[in-house]
Amino acid sequence: MTLSGLLIVAVGIGLMTLAIAPEISRRMRGGIFYGWWLVAISGFVMVIGSVPLFHAMSLWAVALEHQFGWSRTQLGLALTLTRVEGGIMGPVEGYLTDKVGTRRMVMIGMVIMGVGFLIFGRVNSLWTFYLAYLVMSAGMGLGSWVPMMTLLNHWFAKRRAMAISWANVGSRLGALLLVPAIAWAIEPGHGPLGWSVTASLFGIFAIVIAFPISRLIRNRPQDYGMGPDGDPLVLPDGDALVLDEDAASSSRPSEADGRAPSGEFTVSQALRTPAFWLISFGHGFTSMIIIAIMAHLGLLLQDHGFPLQTTGWIVAVYTAVAMVFQLVGGYVGDRISKRLALFIFTSIQAGAVVVLTLANTLPVFYLFAILFGIGFGGRNPLTIAVRGEYFGRASFGKILGLSTVPMNVLLLIASPLAGYMRDVQGTYNNAFLILAALNFLGGVLFLFAKKPKLPAAQGRTAVLPRAIPVG
Repeated sequence: MTLSGLLIVAVGIGLMTLAIAPEISRRMRGGIFYGWWLVAISGFVMVIGSVPLFHAMSLWAVALEHQFGWSRTQLGLALTLTRVEGGIMGPVEGYLTDKVGTRRMVMIGMVIMGVGFLIFGRVNSLWTFYLAYLVMSAGMGLGSWVPMMTLLNHWFAKRRAMAISWANVGSRLGALLLVPAIAWAIEPGHGPLGWSVTASLFGIFAIVIAFPISRLIRNRPQDYGMGPDGDPLVLPDGDALVLDEDAASSSRPSEADGRAPSGEFTVSQALRTPAFWLISFGHGFTSMIIIAIMAHLGLLLQDHGFPLQTTGWIVAVYTAVAMVFQLVGGYVGDRISKRLALFIFTSIQAGAVVVLTLANTLPVFYLFAILFGIGFGGRNPLTIAVRGEYFGRASFGKILGLSTVPMNVLLLIASPLAGYMRDVQGTYNNAFLILAALNFLGGVLFLFAKKPKLPAAQGRTAVLPRAIPVG
């Protein structure tokens, strides 16, 4: 596919999106609960934001090593720099999401990410490679994970874990299709497009699709006369609540004026709970190995003599398994203690990495992929759902953003550690065993993260945004 071909596809999707927007808006007043439309949209946004940037990182690394001869440490440092960005920007992303809403964040973030991919397509030195990854990561942070998770937390309560699970299924489906396609496109010496053209294509697509996809996003159900899960919101006289977006944003209670809905944690209250820190560090320790795998799996398989396309298929296998277990994790997490479920799935993830250190034949690599998909997939929606269950919706974006700071500090270590130990020892085994042990420690931290009790109400009352009665 040429650059012009992808541009035509992106424009076509954009026009189609704008065409169906009125129909989707109509359904907000009846028919399918709009939150489920947002689940599908969230999955699509996370595909664009995360798959080419993170899931395909090991593929880009193989192509760049082949062309420039950079070391594993140098290649792994790219993901470390993105975590520096994440540690700085995480609280900002959460604050902005709560302040201006997911809709605007998605549009801004996707444009920035698109620019990053265009820079990536012109990489000719290490510093431009690092710059590209910083810009792409900033765009993804602003317009993908934190905003979308905040959005789903607003739209769902009883079905929160399952909604997040389905959104991640959409994201994994995108990875299932895109990762093998990227491997085919950029295979050194054989790929029909090459890494540079492929990166540029992603950049054009993200920029073109940014505005139309953002127009389908609705920030909060309360803004449109409904509660989480589609439960009704009514005025005392029985009129339905309908708000325009700007009025809703300007009238929401905020911590700045000392108000917070009853039963919801403020940021300061959340920070004073052991659960906040146990979840934050548990999420960090269990994510370290994921980052390392994404950066180095292709290089590890290359060490064993396998072509890049094999990496694409192994990633596709653990992605397909993760798709299924996203739903299993959501189902289990809505029925048993989320902290227990997190411990189980993260332990399976750690076991998968131990299998990876023993692998030297293709069947064992595929066994790793299956186990890793079970653990990674089941764990993923629960790390978000448990925060929503514990701390509520009022300040969720800020709480989630701050919670990523310890995680991102830990993630600084993972990829360069694996690369450095491979460069020094000639093998990834010891690095991955260390990361597997830290992964298990993270699961233990999840297990001890008991649900916190909200302090005394201190006179807070629930405050609804200014409403326009209709009907």
